[in-house]
Amino acid sequence: MAASASASLPLFLWLISLLLQDHALLCFVTAARNRVNDGAKPKPLLLPLTTRKVSTSAFPRSPNKLRFHHNISLTVSLSVGTPPQNVSLVLDTGSELSWLLCGGGGGGAFPSFRPRASSSYSPVPCSSRTCREQTRDLPNPATCDSSTHLCHVAVTYADASSSEGVLASDLLRVGQSPSLRTVFGCMTSTYSSATGDPSAAGMLGMNRGALSFVSQTATHRFSYCISDRDAAGVLLLGHDTISFLPLNYTPFVQIALPLPYFDRVAYSVQLEGIRVGGKLLPIPRSVLVPDHTGAGQTMVDSGTQFTFLLSAAYGLLKEEFARQTKGVLQVLNEPDFVFQGAFDLCYRVPAGRAAAAAGRGLPAVVLLFQGAEVEVTGERLLYRVAGERRGGDAVWCFTFGNSDLVPMEASVIGHHHQQNLWVEYDLEKGRVGFAPVRCDLASQRLGLVL
Repeated sequence: MAASASASLPLFLWLISLLLQDHALLCFVTAARNRVNDGAKPKPLLLPLTTRKVSTSAFPRSPNKLRFHHNISLTVSLSVGTPPQNVSLVLDTGSELSWLLCGGGGGGAFPSFRPRASSSYSPVPCSSRTCREQTRDLPNPATCDSSTHLCHVAVTYADASSSEGVLASDLLRVGQSPSLRTVFGCMTSTYSSATGDPSAAGMLGMNRGALSFVSQTATHRFSYCISDRDAAGVLLLGHDTISFLPLNYTPFVQIALPLPYFDRVAYSVQLEGIRVGGKLLPIPRSVLVPDHTGAGQTMVDSGTQFTFLLSAAYGLLKEEFARQTKGVLQVLNEPDFVFQGAFDLCYRVPAGRAAAAAGRGLPAVVLLFQGAEVEVTGERLLYRVAGERRGGDAVWCFTFGNSDLVPMEASVIGHHHQQNLWVEYDLEKGRVGFAPVRCDLASQRLGLVL
């Protein structure tokens, strides 16, 4: 969610592409399954994930926008329209509106959806209920384009990246599954996370909003495991509890009253405390709960790279981590150096040292929730800043950032700290589950050989 602090730094993305198996795709969406009147219990959909590095240096840069930066993108391949056009969308649990990059013709640097080539494409008019009512939970509610009388939508991110276009609907299908008419944004102007991914043409919104993918397809449970190495991971949709995974659950934080800074459709959980090594930080309870404006919630987000904490909590974490790593890590001591605009605790590490070696001997940082915890250890505590050298040393930064510097009025648990965790979103019971696991072994237990 944060952009790079230096435009001259080469940025790298880890691209996780979903290799879809046609035989499993017949039971993809619940809404489509309801058309099959056999009364059978829906089967889970298991999707393998693979990883590769992609340099973003060849991609266009906006002259007045900062890059919305990810190092891992979860992408799913879909087909949209009649005849079907293949697109690849970034899976984002922190967003509601799914959107496609729409273009007039083929080719170009990024594959895009061509609405004029689809006979089933339909723009949403301003007068429709979808435009007037179902866009209320979007961060930027829809407006009416007076010249076309079509529903205009726009999304913006914390770093000022943006995407805008019209609300539309078309037939969405995965593999050979039945098609399902789905509402999405058909964006003609965009600069967002997907523009750093040469195979992605948009965003698949996975939060709990009315227009999200999970709401439109009646997906009540989904989960994923992101590997911390080049091995593949897995995405699972619509499954029962996995018996061999010791999932610990924490409930969603629900606030019915609309508040200006509280995202009611996010996967919001209650952060109870933070432990560094064996020490529990003296964070006041008032810092960890949403205030009267809704500011201060904690969200689990697959679309944000690192973890951000509100300033009061971040300051205590930074101070204690620095104290416990004194003599283990050499502080950079450059007050003006702030990685991605929010990470100001950085170190000098010998350039030849591998990530595992850089993270050796560091105290674990444990995020404590009601009924569950997320432990961040070793190399996941540090991230090497590409292109930065100080003599024979590379620059590594602490992977917890200050929300106030972004700025955000919330804490966000990013996907870097979800690596080698099974993360389950259970919408029926209103909870998020976590279990530490090796993704490749979990996939094998599920019958998927990676």
